[in-house]
Amino acid sequence: MNSSVDRQARLEVAAAHRLAVMHGLNEGVWNHISLVSPSEPENILISPGHTHWGQVKASTLALMAPDGKMISGERPPIRAGWIIHHPVHKARPDAKCVIHVHAPYTTAMSIRGDMKLETRSSQQAAGFHDDVAYYEVYDGVLADESEGENMADVLGDKRILMMRNHGAMIVGSTVARAYLDTYQLERACMYQLLAVAGGGEMALIPEEVAAEMGRLARAGQNIEHFQGMMRLVDEKEPDYAH
Repeated sequence: MNSSVDRQARLEVAAAHRLAVMHGLNEGVWNHISLVSPSEPENILISPGHTHWGQVKASTLALMAPDGKMISGERPPIRAGWIIHHPVHKARPDAKCVIHVHAPYTTAMSIRGDMKLETRSSQQAAGFHDDVAYYEVYDGVLADESEGENMADVLGDKRILMMRNHGAMIVGSTVARAYLDTYQLERACMYQLLAVAGGGEMALIPEEVAAEMGRLARAGQNIEHFQGMMRLVDEKEPDYAH
């Protein structure tokens, strides 16, 4: 076990929870962030259940075994979190971090039956060009991991899964990539919904420009933004590192 690598992973996951509160992306004591353990890739770090994201700490994250049993942590994740996240991690080895949120504008976009995210609508949206899948089924009763397996199938090799009536799932190779995409997705949805409010018409980014911006985002452009965000958490809420 590499204690320094594991420690950094816990810090980044805990910081992502705190940042989500600062940025208005969380909801109540549900929603979930998970990360494949860097030193024990068969295990998964995930949000402790029934815990407000503003209280999540590096030490309180739940470390889960593949069979769904908690190895360490303060509280196990809520059942829905495990049902959704575990199958996605299994299906997508590259998806080291998985974030599911009910962020306001992202969720509003998932509710609109007449609209999808237009990835040529803004600078934020262009980062997701040709990288969004749509899960059109909503089943509020999650009985087993088959629901997560279905989501993983629809997600395919994309970074974003818009979930009908249910927000979105964002996957990334690192916590930084997944969190920045979560933040930018909310902004992209907000800008689009505001732009078309009252019947407004969007001026779209050229296809070739959006395609290049999507490529750059997938390559990790501006990934260092997350470290800048973490410095804010270090200053404002240092207890996240406990």
